[in-house]
Amino acid sequence: SYATVGHASPDLFNAAQEEAVKKISTFSSQAISNTVWSYATVGHVSPDLFNAVADEAMKKMNTFDPQAISNTVWSYATVGHASPDLF
Repeated sequence: SYATVGHASPDLFNAAQEEAVKKISTFSSQAISNTVWSYATVGHVSPDLFNAVADEAMKKMNTFDPQAISNTVWSYATVGHASPDLF
């Protein structure tokens, strides 16, 4: 993945964000966690995505395993995106 190798591709991440926001309700807890982790790892700030993820994560928090919770919290902290309702 782009995030794993540290390759930033703003156009790709912007396009993916638009689709992810539309489809976020279909994401599993792992997909939610992996998505924000990817954005945080490459340092791509996406407030719309992180807001949508926070809303959806609140609904699905009981399905998050400890690793997904940890990755999600780390991601929000890394990009500096506050989400008082989620955390």
